[in-house]
Amino acid sequence: MRDKLLGQAKRIVIKIGSSLIASRTDGLRPQQIERLADEIATLREQGREILVVSSGAIVSGIRKLRLRDYPKSLPVKQAAAAVGQSRLMWAYEKAFERLTIQVAQILLTHQDLADRRRFLNARHTLATLIGFGVVPIINENDTVAVDEIRVGDNDTLASEVAHLADADLLVILSDVDGLYTEDPRKNPSATLIPLITEITQDIERLAGVSSTFEGTGGMATKLRAAKKVGEYGISTLVLNGERAGLLPTVIGGGPGGSLFLARERRLNSRKHWIAFTLRSRGQVHLDQGAVDALTNRGKSLLASGILQVTGSFEAGDPVSCLDTDGKEFARGLVNVSSDLLRQMKGLKTADIHERFGPQEYEEVIHRDNLVIL
Repeated sequence: MRDKLLGQAKRIVIKIGSSLIASRTDGLRPQQIERLADEIATLREQGREILVVSSGAIVSGIRKLRLRDYPKSLPVKQAAAAVGQSRLMWAYEKAFERLTIQVAQILLTHQDLADRRRFLNARHTLATLIGFGVVPIINENDTVAVDEIRVGDNDTLASEVAHLADADLLVILSDVDGLYTEDPRKNPSATLIPLITEITQDIERLAGVSSTFEGTGGMATKLRAAKKVGEYGISTLVLNGERAGLLPTVIGGGPGGSLFLARERRLNSRKHWIAFTLRSRGQVHLDQGAVDALTNRGKSLLASGILQVTGSFEAGDPVSCLDTDGKEFARGLVNVSSDLLRQMKGLKTADIHERFGPQEYEEVIHRDNLVIL
């Protein structure tokens, strides 16, 4: 199964971690970038379409600005990103130019992905670049991003790009071999798990956090990325990018890394966007009857099943649906504002018409705009 899936993957998003191509002491590592470019060129010769999500801009900028520690304040991070991003892109430009491969820089924020029209425009742009044989080099636009529009870590960004580009496979290159049965630094007898068919709670407990200066994520962020793209039908390969030649070898069917299989049930692009790209603006707490209607009978959400409304949102915003235990089990685009919904909650449709007059929508969240998580 593993060899067949990797062999059939045509469009691949490759995320390159900071620790692979940059360090605090040396700045960028051009030889590493050239080696990875060679391996990507090998994959392209096999007919694969490659998109790269690259970290390293901030760490490169830290070196250039002679900062002693990783910056904590947003303005200093943005200054480091501004200095480092151009250097990072130039390094990729030179590495691929010697292979006669063109590259293009794409900088994204969460706002670009959360706006459906901008999301689709970005998708069309990536498809056009791939059609011209260009390798897109994608990063978060750290220079202008604030907390409200940040994607966060680049493992998450890579998962968003995999969805955006309608990829067949997400590859996360890091300085770890993959997911182990235990922490190999503490237990030398820990073994690598080559195939993960489902991300269970036991699997999630195996994930640690990054302890390196260069990395801002860890295995936990890689699992979250794998889980997210798995809902869209994309499998994820976590691989040690420090080992020369491993990337094309494993993609070609050789041993190495941990492959997280996608779920058989695949969300369509729009529902995946609602569930995993948009950020909830509020919550509706539902009674058990409404929970059953949504999860078991495929119904839309009506006001009569709502017990409580929290947060502030407008019509069209994403909201979370919480069950009687307060756990989010669904997310959707709401048809009424939070202020109006607080007045309508618990009322039947006839009572709403009598009290508020005819409404544009009878459903608080229509089934077409609702995703069961």
